[in-house]
Amino acid sequence: MTQPVRIVIVGGGIAGILLATKLGNQLGRSGQADVTLIDSSPTHIWKPMLHTIAAGTRDVQQQQVIYLAHAREHGFTYQPGEMFGLDRRLRQVQLNEIRTPEGELILEPRTVTYDVLVLALGSHANDFGVPGVKDHCHFIDSQKQAEAFNSALRARVFRSVAKDEPFRVAIVGAGATGVELSAELSRVLEVASSYGDPTVRDRLSLTLLESGPRVLASFPPEISKSSQQQLERIGFRVLTSTRVTSAETGGFYHDGGTFTEADLMVWAAGVKAPDFMSDLGGLETNRSNQIVVSARLQSTRDDHVFAVGDCASLTAAGHDRPLAPTAQVAAQQAEHLAHYLPGWLTGKPLPDFVFRDFGSLVSLSDYDAFGTLGRFGFFRGGFIRGRLAQLSHAVLYRRHQKALHGFRKATLLWTAERINGLVQPKIRLT
Repeated sequence: MTQPVRIVIVGGGIAGILLATKLGNQLGRSGQADVTLIDSSPTHIWKPMLHTIAAGTRDVQQQQVIYLAHAREHGFTYQPGEMFGLDRRLRQVQLNEIRTPEGELILEPRTVTYDVLVLALGSHANDFGVPGVKDHCHFIDSQKQAEAFNSALRARVFRSVAKDEPFRVAIVGAGATGVELSAELSRVLEVASSYGDPTVRDRLSLTLLESGPRVLASFPPEISKSSQQQLERIGFRVLTSTRVTSAETGGFYHDGGTFTEADLMVWAAGVKAPDFMSDLGGLETNRSNQIVVSARLQSTRDDHVFAVGDCASLTAAGHDRPLAPTAQVAAQQAEHLAHYLPGWLTGKPLPDFVFRDFGSLVSLSDYDAFGTLGRFGFFRGGFIRGRLAQLSHAVLYRRHQKALHGFRKATLLWTAERINGLVQPKIRLT
């Protein structure tokens, strides 16, 4: 009897959970393959939503997908674990031990054997070796980090109100995460004003520091200018062409000794794959620890190891730079593999991945939103802002839910969220 193919997907972000869901539905249910998803967290959160979890404007319990339950519904297996190494000769993924928060050992280090491996480990901010960043700054790269920041945020706001003192926040990195988080913090404190102290929003002093010449460098200059103007309109200080040299208790040093004070410090600059991926298993990697892949999304040194999403580096034909690490790229790569990998397992050729640029969107909470429309879809190459851009931004998440759960369940989830919004506080209060 032929053994089912063992497909192991490491990382349950946008690409990982989408690929596991589709391959589980196609191959897992029928017994053609054993599809396994490995992630260190028990739950999935759509990464572009993390800044709202950090600010407390979305209920994390409503938005998270529990891997174990989702796996049972879609024909794949979930294994908790954190990858630290790869043995390509034995085709084994090496996983760290698992301990409770108190340090009690639950599982010893172990290995998971694969026939086909897909690395979908995502990315995190890059501290570039700046002294003090790891010790003093919050990162917003995972659900755990977002919730930790929210706890610190609520504690600092409470202290500010109780002691009648200002509340200072400094965010390094004016990409989408830094800009959207800034606006969301303003919004959450505006709403909080209606629950007690009406002056709580006035206490917020926020500084956004960016090493480049403008915010949102990957967007057109018009969007950068409009976004910066909106942030300044709500009272924030935006410092561009500002290089942070160190993080200390109570703030950042930058530009030859200037010090920006902060009670809460966030690092949202740069992008790199997890550190352990540098030269992982002898695979070709770049300076950002990303796996270099061919147009078929296979690693350049092993056809049975694929990489998708932020942890992969793919330079498309005719281009001199790799694709940007965005949710749009990750989702399209997962869809591509889900469509063609089953055929490749039976000997069919694997076609090249072709990225279709549908544009980019940035939402400044309820204040405004901006977007560019790519070469595909409606209004090709256009520019949108305001309610249309906010609606388009919201639709991206609903599309992700539909891809994971199907139309019926995604609609029920949206309905439940709307109902809860009518009876629950608009922000996280406890």
